Amino acid sequence: MSALVFTLRNAPTQRVDVGMLNPTALAGQSVADIAAIRLSVGRTTPSVGELFDIAGDDVGDIVFRAGCDRLERIGAGMKSGRISVEGDAGAYVGQGLLGGVITISGSAGAFCASGMKGGRIEIAGNVGDAAGGAIPGDMKGMAGGLLLVAGNAGERLGDRMRRGQILVSGNAGDFCGTRMIAGTIAVAGSVGAYPGYLMKRGTLIVTGTPAQLVPGFVDCGPHRLGFLSLLYASWKGLPGAFGALDTGACTVRRYMGDMSVSGRGELLVRG
Repeated sequence: MSALVFTLRNAPTQRVDVGMLNPTALAGQSVADIAAIRLSVGRTTPSVGELFDIAGDDVGDIVFRAGCDRLERIGAGMKSGRISVEGDAGAYVGQGLLGGVITISGSAGAFCASGMKGGRIEIAGNVGDAAGGAIPGDMKGMAGGLLLVAGNAGERLGDRMRRGQILVSGNAGDFCGTRMIAGTIAVAGSVGAYPGYLMKRGTLIVTGTPAQLVPGFVDCGPHRLGFLSLLYASWKGLPGAFGALDTGACTVRRYMGDMSVSGRGELLVRG
């Protein structure tokens, strides 16, 4: 068996919901059955075979070739298997992901990993706003799993995040970790204004003190935190800036907040 490859014939003029094209949803279906599936494209419902050239037959290993930012909900609700995207991806990558691995060789749109509960998503480029965050109307964002971003992240990274880990090797925009409930976000580059705004619990790890801190955070001074050694060890070998951290470099400046809600979150600043 070889990977099931979807090669986009032409760049779509409207957004295409490809959430159904994942290993869990396609289990047990033939290539002919898959080609006949109808996808939502604006007001039309073209078949998969009309939009993509299809090769291979292993539904557990799916490849989107000639990806573009109009392909949305890639891997949504997937429980196992692997999806690889050669190029960019649209919004809602890995929405509600339960297991398996999604890799994007380019960048991804907004709300990547929203509602994710397990598995792993790797983005070689950048992610849009609210990665790991709650979509409008939802009370919780990411609830488990691992999101790795080699490039930069937009604003509101991890908004309402409940569990899991987000590791960004580049920079993050304003309001990183806003309304965070729990989980871990680490940013190797710079972060924008007001990280941890309305944060209830959880851990934000940043490099260098942000230019604009939330007034509700309290400076607790430098601390050597032993749990960081275990955390860094668990990241050993991961691609990006966090895979080779010195497990002994556990001294950080600790800020607690946001005191306007409960004050049990922590912002840890690496030197």
